[in-house]
Amino acid sequence: MSSSGSGAVEPTEQQLAELAAIAQGEEDGPLVMLNLNRYLDREAYRRYGEVALKVLERVGGRILWHAEAHSPVIGDERDACDEVIAVWYPSAAAFLALATDSEILEARGDRVAGLERAALIRCAAGPEPTLGV
Repeated sequence: MSSSGSGAVEPTEQQLAELAAIAQGEEDGPLVMLNLNRYLDREAYRRYGEVALKVLERVGGRILWHAEAHSPVIGDERDACDEVIAVWYPSAAAFLALATDSEILEARGDRVAGLERAALIRCAAGPEPTLGV
């Protein structure tokens, strides 16, 4: 996979393989992906986001929360992001279905053009799409 700007914007092959192993295991279950995005071109990312929302619904996921981000309180400029988005998925398999969906792959150019840097953190989640545990 590639990166753009000064940071990674897509998972590495190793990261995808690790997630695929989880998805194929007996313990695959609900998770929240915490997205920390720094934008180069918000309009390009918005176009990608419109596609991603349709596919997210199709795989059974849901956006739990999103907010514009401000400056880091702990950390430095390298930790800064423009937006934080928490997305619930019923399983790692559902996330991988989104990531490999043909519509998402077609929109990949807008995602790459839109992001300077991204972090995607897999978090534990309950069976229902909520932020509480």
